[in-house]
Formats: sequence, structure tokens, C-alpha cells
Amino acid sequence: MDSITELDNSSNSENTGNGLMINAGVTNINTTGSLSATNSSSSSSSSSRYENQKRRDWNTFGQYLKNHRPPLSLSRCSGAHVLEFLRYLDQFGKTKVHTPICPFYGHPNPPAPCPCPLRQAWGSLDALIGRLRAAFEENGGKPEANPFGARAVRLYLREVRDLQSKARGISYDKKKRKRPPPQQLPASALPMLPPPGASQ
Repeated sequence: MDSITELDNSSNSENTGNGLMINAGVTNINTTGSLSATNSSSSSSSSSRYENQKRRDWNTFGQYLKNHRPPLSLSRCSGAHVLEFLRYLDQFGKTKVHTPICPFYGHPNPPAPCPCPLRQAWGSLDALIGRLRAAFEENGGKPEANPFGARAVRLYLREVRDLQSKARGISYDKKKRKRPPPQQLPASALPMLPPPGASQ
């Protein structure tokens, strides 16, 4: 696997102008700050789409650490640095999150535009942290020292989920697993009942 200091130049990521390559989810940011969709075809037939995205995310975080002032090594990275990274990514978000004073607060489909900020969607952040958590351990990090699994990161994600749920009027409740319907016996296995009114 690539080390954190390497940057994969073959990925679909683009430079933001400050030396940071962004590819959180399926969106790229080009040098003007506008968003463009990535090509969904896999760059390698041996790697899955998930593995490719995980590698790009890992390289992006590595670049973020390198550009951090002062520069940070992965061994000194904490949950607080992960939170800084997530807040940094918010500026590239595409999800409208209404403020409590907005007339469309709590409406899933607002009828008109509003000046509320665009943010990273909770689901995108949650998936990103999951990929980075796995990449950290695949690159030699110890599970107990994983900054992506820090309590502060989990609490932040829960707070973002709750805030966006209220602001957008969308429930993020866990989907309950549907139980399979009870097995029905074939009609031939059922005992034959006499028709109503028939005597036995």
C-alpha cells in the first residue's frame, strides 16, 4: 500500500491551488474551486472501486498533513486533526444545510433558493472516515492509536448527522432489517377441511 507521504498522481483527484488534492466521495475540486464529477470507471482491473477510493482518500489526508502548518507526521496526528480535516472539507460540500432562522429549515424539498451554506453530507463524511480508518490500519497503524476512530470523531459525526437531519427534514434512522416472511406450507400439505355445512 502507498505510504502517507506519497501522492498518487494517477488518481482522478485535482489540485485545489494550495497543494491539496481533494477527492472526498465522488467529487473533485479543480483549481478554480468548482466541482466536477469523477470518472466512475476503475483505474485498475485488480482493485475494487472501494479500494481505489480508499487509496485516494488516504493520499488526500497525507497531503493535508503535509500542508498543515506546522507539518504533521501521522504518528502525531490525533482526533482533533481529523476534525480539522473534516471541517476543512466542508467548504467543498454540495449539500444545502439550512440554518434555524431559514424559512426552509426542516423542509426536505425547499420551494425556493436560500443563502444557507453548502456542507459535506453526513453520509459522505461517515463513509470517508470508515475508509480512512481502514487505510490507517492497513498502513501499519495500531487500532488503539487510530485517530479516525477517536471518540471526538464519532461524536462529531453524530452531531453532524443530527444537525443535518433536523435542518433538511430527513431522518437518518438506521434501517430496520426486514424479517423474512414466515414459510407457507404448500396447499397439499394442509389437512383437507370439509366444506362449511357438510356433516361428517
